[in-house]
Amino acid sequence: MPRLSNTYPPKRLATNIGEACRAARVEAGLTQEDVADRVGIATEVYGRLERGNMTPSVPTLRKVCVVLNLSADAALAIDKEAKLPPRPPATESGSDEGASAEHRRLIRRTKRLPRRQLRVLGIIAGMLGEKGAGPSGEATTSAEEEARS
Repeated sequence: MPRLSNTYPPKRLATNIGEACRAARVEAGLTQEDVADRVGIATEVYGRLERGNMTPSVPTLRKVCVVLNLSADAALAIDKEAKLPPRPPATESGSDEGASAEHRRLIRRTKRLPRRQLRVLGIIAGMLGEKGAGPSGEATTSAEEEARS
């Protein structure tokens, strides 16, 4: 095993971490917002991390590695070829891992809504699902449906 030098430049470390995180994120098909949300940090902070403009704390780096299924050895440029075994598919019913970026964004925004607004959104979604969509993609009302009959 090669001996590590004590003179490793912090900027180079930050750059290596950022490059490894970006590559793993792109491979996973996630957006920066997806990763930041799952790690529990601001999207802007994660963006700075990916650009190599900051070095994360050890707990944050661990969370990022878990979310991205990224080897810490690869992130820290100790072994750039280090790979973790593929993660089994999520079976959690509330998981958004198989959703498109647009769906994940909608899920994140929905989670932030106050309870009252969430109830209203649920009613609207139910109405859209029951009545179907009209030619323009908008929900049709019962009067419109009767007029078409």
